[in-house]
Amino acid sequence: MPTHSNFHGQVAVITGAASGIGSGLARKAHALGMRLVLADVSAESLQALAQEVNALAVVTDVSNAESVEQLAIRAYAEYGQVDFLFNNAGVMAAGNSWEIDPQRWRRVIDINLFGVLHGIRSFVPRMLAAGKPARIVNTSSVGGFLASPLMAPYSAAKFAVVALTESLRAEMEFIGAPISVSLLAPGPVKTGIFRDPCGPEAGDATRGFVTQLVQMTEQYGISPEELAERAFAGIADNRFWLIPQPEALDDALRARTEGILSRSTPLLPWAI
Repeated sequence: MPTHSNFHGQVAVITGAASGIGSGLARKAHALGMRLVLADVSAESLQALAQEVNALAVVTDVSNAESVEQLAIRAYAEYGQVDFLFNNAGVMAAGNSWEIDPQRWRRVIDINLFGVLHGIRSFVPRMLAAGKPARIVNTSSVGGFLASPLMAPYSAAKFAVVALTESLRAEMEFIGAPISVSLLAPGPVKTGIFRDPCGPEAGDATRGFVTQLVQMTEQYGISPEELAERAFAGIADNRFWLIPQPEALDDALRARTEGILSRSTPLLPWAI
């Protein structure tokens, strides 16, 4: 497994790299001396960051399997290896689950879940063929453990990423592969994910809820750079669970688990 002492010179592929958590991961990886392949759909922002951190920029739509396959082809053509894959791209959709347009549902699932799956399908076979230590880091969220009203597409996709990542880790162990797997589950991070999560069907309650989330993130959130610092520290310790803000998860997850075991009706997240 790549460790903290040998990050230097390792090759990392980061999706959703043009902003938010992805940009924080990219800057931290660059500071550690890693060689970078950055992927995003936002070509202009991606290119600007790639110039800043001396990286290869590959415009990529993670919801499209062929686009991710082309990302893998470019990464291996450029460097001949990939040591770290950060499946990080993500989007948000807010509203009542029965009112959110099916296309917006599909977009969140396609990016947040299938984007991870496409990364796994394109990179794992190449990593296995290389036969060298590598690591895959899939970004979920505290929302992958704690379901929220008015965020059903996001919660559903992030819950699924937790399950997919646990399954992948077990599969790597099952076949004796040298590929390590980690789940990154951030709490509030100061990103633009809440910039425009509402569709035209969203009512005042949904828009007010999103405003509260933005205010909470501004008050309690950490920067993408701090998130990346904590994430890489967990990777250096060879952790599966990368929980950079345990205060945002542990007590609520403990209460949720106890509620399941006692067959209690779930509480709203802020009531736990």
